Amino acid sequence: MSLTDVGPDPSIPTSDPSSAQPRLGARIGRIPVTKVSPVVENGAYPAKATVGEAVPIRATVFREGHDAVNATVVLTAPDGTERSEPMHPTTPLGFDWWAATVVLDVEGPWTFRVEGWSDPWETWVHTAEIKIPAGIDVDLVCTEGKALFTAAADRADADGAPGPAARLRGAARALEQGQQVEDRLTDVLAPDVRAAMLQYGPRELVSPTPEYPVFVDRREALYASWYEFFPRSQGATFDEATQTWTSGTFATSYERLEAAAAMGFDVIYLPPIHPIGTSFRKGPNNTLTPGPADPGSPWAIGNVEGGHDAIHPDLGTFEDFDAFVAKARSLGMEVALDFALQASPDHPWVTTHPEWFAHRADGSIAYAENPPKKYQDIYPINFDDDKDGIYAESLRILRLWMSHGVRIFRVDNPHTKPVDFWAWLLGEVRRTDPDVLFFAEAFTRPAMMHMLGKVGFHMSYTYFTWRNEKWELEEYLTELSTETDSFFRPNFFVNTPDINPFYLQTGGPTAFTIRAVLAATLSPLWGVYSGFELFESAPLGPGREEYLDSEKFQYRPRDWQAAAESGENLNLLLGRLNQIRREHPALQQLRDLHFHSAAHEQALVFSKRAVDPTGAGADDVVIVVVSLDPHEVVETEVVLDMEALGLSSRDVYLVHDELTGQTWRWGQRAFVRLTHDDPAHVLTVVRHGQGAA
Repeated sequence: MSLTDVGPDPSIPTSDPSSAQPRLGARIGRIPVTKVSPVVENGAYPAKATVGEAVPIRATVFREGHDAVNATVVLTAPDGTERSEPMHPTTPLGFDWWAATVVLDVEGPWTFRVEGWSDPWETWVHTAEIKIPAGIDVDLVCTEGKALFTAAADRADADGAPGPAARLRGAARALEQGQQVEDRLTDVLAPDVRAAMLQYGPRELVSPTPEYPVFVDRREALYASWYEFFPRSQGATFDEATQTWTSGTFATSYERLEAAAAMGFDVIYLPPIHPIGTSFRKGPNNTLTPGPADPGSPWAIGNVEGGHDAIHPDLGTFEDFDAFVAKARSLGMEVALDFALQASPDHPWVTTHPEWFAHRADGSIAYAENPPKKYQDIYPINFDDDKDGIYAESLRILRLWMSHGVRIFRVDNPHTKPVDFWAWLLGEVRRTDPDVLFFAEAFTRPAMMHMLGKVGFHMSYTYFTWRNEKWELEEYLTELSTETDSFFRPNFFVNTPDINPFYLQTGGPTAFTIRAVLAATLSPLWGVYSGFELFESAPLGPGREEYLDSEKFQYRPRDWQAAAESGENLNLLLGRLNQIRREHPALQQLRDLHFHSAAHEQALVFSKRAVDPTGAGADDVVIVVVSLDPHEVVETEVVLDMEALGLSSRDVYLVHDELTGQTWRWGQRAFVRLTHDDPAHVLTVVRHGQGAA
């Protein structure tokens, strides 16, 4: 098996619409079609979509002169079947922008092409609407129109469509009759005639683009709620007499699974569950002086008991893990496992494959560093000395855990490994198991984060943790929902074992509510690291974004029962947010996000709208108004962009607060008061009518 990602050059265009890879040919068709999207790296990698997701396809289509052009999207499903969707001009007029929103309903590799074409029918309509009322060249215009309708009727007959054929022949006859020419124009431009011409009218000078790839993933790649916890802390006990700990296990973690399910989470994410090294083991708060009972960091993987293909014996056996996965599945959740491609100094790889690690000038293996942080207990992988061996071993490890029911991997620090490695590895998994998803833990430069998404990562951590100001959130979310949406899916975690945000350290319980509402409603993917619901926020020290007594380095059992009895937790809010997300398709998509105006700089107002693709039902519209100030009451007028809500400026409608159960009558303007106890409204538009009530 070759470990080199080799394929045709995707940057060379083609005029052959049946080819999935561009090749040398005409660069500009007779009808120019340019600026096609979504296209990732000139088609080298597929754009992202999920089953049932509304995907916008756009292009610039134009031609010389004044004749009309039109455009069509041609979609090819994984089984090779094709379907066409009409494109429509979009504003601003004069820029020749065309768009269509398509829904891809089958998982797997799709392609699309945009076909620009000359539209003699629309050219005739434009001419007829000008000349016939003015009495200019009326007979000639009618003769030309009759020929168009007759030819279209012949095509309808050939297609076995007698109804449209009859309407089209009727339109041709109407142009011959002696009635007023204005009346004839009304007849031949009736909606049913227009619909028939849309289907059977002429398409000339058809100019296709190359085929561009889109991969359609399962729904959970776009929409899911994540919950992270350490199994070793769940049920862990400390013996005062012996000053020793007894680790929690997979079996003692069932209660946490049930609690997460009760809060409506879909994915349970576990940090590494493998044996932990003893050399340079870290003690509490990342110290270098561990006690004999300190468990070490789960990310320092490997000791004499095994490496990435083993389970820490304190947690249980493979049979116990299988039962844990089955328990999660019975509760409607799935398990995501950490894939951390690194090793402790005691990992079997250090002995069997020393060439897999970087060595210093003195011959010693270099440990990981991210100055000023040092990770003496972790050796990073060197990918340059035995590429084939590392690639094959990584794939073997993934397939092992996949065989035990893991279909999601959270990948630790992917930005510290070569991008071409990930392109190969994720491509190999997708080839045989396209349902397996990969989540990039990459807090790094935008170019690297974006490229990881392009080569195959299904979702990624983001800068959301550090976006607190109104302008920052609006700017960043606009980028995520409109500029990088075809290749970068954000997963908004409100906290992580590594990140204790300053906002939570200083904002009290109100800050936790605000950040949970923002994450759950701005992004279709969001996550919580356990302890968030208990308002944990004590920092390691002033100016440090790390937790005091971090669970990364010690057992941290929590008294969940006491928190439940006292009511001092966010369980109900988290559960309600996840329920709202399940009930409202608008919150299950990334793209249709719109920011509205609020006079107060600490009030953020945005809406999400899911358009019913059938047109038979009402659109799902959610409006969120949230304070960004956890310390002060925020009062402000809200001015809404009614068009973004699918309403007119004169509409009066009802909004229902999904958090409090209250209902108000709103118009284009409304007044809100956001308090410490209620710092946010999550509003659904339940009814509206024209004009003032």
